Amino acid sequence: MKHIQSLEALHELYGTAGEPSLRKVASKLTPQYREWILRSRYCVLSTVGPEGTDATPRGDDGPVVAELDDSTLAMPDWRGNNRLDSLRNIVRDPRASLLFMVAGSKNVIRVNGRASITADAGLRARFEHKGIQPSSVIVLNIQEIYFQCARALLRSGLWSDGDQSEGLPTPGQILAAMTDGAVGGTTYDHEWPERAKKSMW
Repeated sequence: MKHIQSLEALHELYGTAGEPSLRKVASKLTPQYREWILRSRYCVLSTVGPEGTDATPRGDDGPVVAELDDSTLAMPDWRGNNRLDSLRNIVRDPRASLLFMVAGSKNVIRVNGRASITADAGLRARFEHKGIQPSSVIVLNIQEIYFQCARALLRSGLWSDGDQSEGLPTPGQILAAMTDGAVGGTTYDHEWPERAKKSMW
C-alpha cells in the first residue's frame, strides 16, 4: 500500500478549499458562534502529549463551557475516572480542541486553542453545583472557531435513526473479557448506574 507523504501530493489529490470553508473561521466568539457554543451541553476535548493524542467526552446539564471573554472559554473538570489523560497532556502541551454538538443539529462547531488548568477558588465556585465544586477548571484561549461540514452527521444519521445501542458489549463485559473475569462482569454493570448517580458531580 502506497501512502501519501507530502503536502504537495495531498493537495494534488484533493484540490483547494472553497471560499466558504476559509471565510467561516473566526479568531474569537462572534454573536452567532457564542449562541451556538453556549447552547451545547456536550463536547469532545482533544489534547496531545508525549504519549500521543487523547479525546474525551465532556458533558453538563447546562452549557458545557462558560465564556470568560470573547477569546476565552472555561470548562469545569467534573468527576471522572481520575486517569487525568487530558489534564496531564494540557500541563505538558497546551494545544487543545473542543468539538461542540447540540442534539438534533447537523452542524458541529470546532474551537482550536491553547489550554491551561487552574484551581482558582473563584472560578471553581462559579461552577458550583448542588454544593459541589469541580476540582479544577480548564481554560481555553481561542485561536480558531469554525463550523464543520454537516456531511458526517448526515451520513451517519446520528440524530435521526433512533437508539442503535441494542446488543452492544457493556463496560462490564469489556472489562471481564480483558481481565479473564477478574474485574467487571454483570456486577459492575448492575452497580454502575447507582454509583454514577452518587458521583455525578
